[in-house]
Amino acid sequence: MQVAIPHHLDRSTVRQRLRDNSHKIADHVPGGVAEVHTNWRNEDTMEMTIGALGQQVRGEVQIEDGQVVFVIDLPPALGFMEPMVRGAIEQSGQKMIAGPNG
Repeated sequence: MQVAIPHHLDRSTVRQRLRDNSHKIADHVPGGVAEVHTNWRNEDTMEMTIGALGQQVRGEVQIEDGQVVFVIDLPPALGFMEPMVRGAIEQSGQKMIAGPNG
């Protein structure tokens, strides 16, 4: 599953905001108890592993000019949750890259 979040920022600003806010990803995972691990593979790709409700989801965030793309490998057992996950990514992704007043 891919979800693109448009932006009008330079890559370094988006990168810094993602680094500053990646610890908040767990707050947006349904169920209330999630463990999130992030790793920067390169300056424009953040890998993440999210564990919740006995499932593990892997994905990455790709910083591009004009958009941030969340690529999530949703296990088949959680396929029914795709619309909820997509909505959560759209909301939380926008908040993660918004400025302090956004």
